[in-house]
Amino acid sequence: MLSKNKIKYIRSLELKKNRKEAQAFLAEGHKLVGDLLGHFPCLLIVATSRWLQNHAEIQAEEIIEVTEEELARASLLKAPQEVLGVFKQPQYLFNPNIAKEQLCLALDDVQDPGNLGTIVRIADWFGIKHIFCSTGTADIYNPKTVQATMGAIARVKLHYCNLSEVLGSLTDIPVFGTFLDGENIYTQELSNHGIIVMGNEGKGISLNVSRFVNSKLLIPNFPQGCETSESLNVAVATAITCSEFRRRTLNP
Repeated sequence: MLSKNKIKYIRSLELKKNRKEAQAFLAEGHKLVGDLLGHFPCLLIVATSRWLQNHAEIQAEEIIEVTEEELARASLLKAPQEVLGVFKQPQYLFNPNIAKEQLCLALDDVQDPGNLGTIVRIADWFGIKHIFCSTGTADIYNPKTVQATMGAIARVKLHYCNLSEVLGSLTDIPVFGTFLDGENIYTQELSNHGIIVMGNEGKGISLNVSRFVNSKLLIPNFPQGCETSESLNVAVATAITCSEFRRRTLNP
């Protein structure tokens, strides 16, 4: 039986202050929960009998069997999918010098939860393991963001920090950024390590952060010179940028 207090606790994780206090986050759906099990300590599983029968090996501090109606009362989704899980937020070692060895992303106040989740998924696809986020970037543990990562949150580490201070502390590391007045990404020299900075949905990369960018890139429109959309969605721009960096690695 799922108590009212337990439902209240689960639904409270929709708010950042409650997630921060509990150091926990919510994930819903059989695929997402299945992807996260084994990567994060699981505090609670709430699931139907059918799901539990198919996952008899799961390990969680607490497991509650519910009907679909009970699950719907606790779920934040319009169409609940057999299971929800509450997981402990991880504490990652913060070492920006990792950018001397591999390619990393940096997000400067990306505020839309869906965009952030999609960017994490893109990073996972292109083998980028670390993302440095400004304090104004959306919370990775927002339930909408967690859903949008489609499980990629299990493999990509996000570090929230004072982004300009971090970039300013790094030396001899290429820092790339996308700008409307940058140089054509398809003709510029790229590297297999360093940091790619992506900016806010409406304002782009801030002045405080842009001064540390030593290679400004532009994703050109086609055909050039023709009237087109003002800019690309930040998640779409991230995908194009990461794809070109990895293409260079495969075809140096």
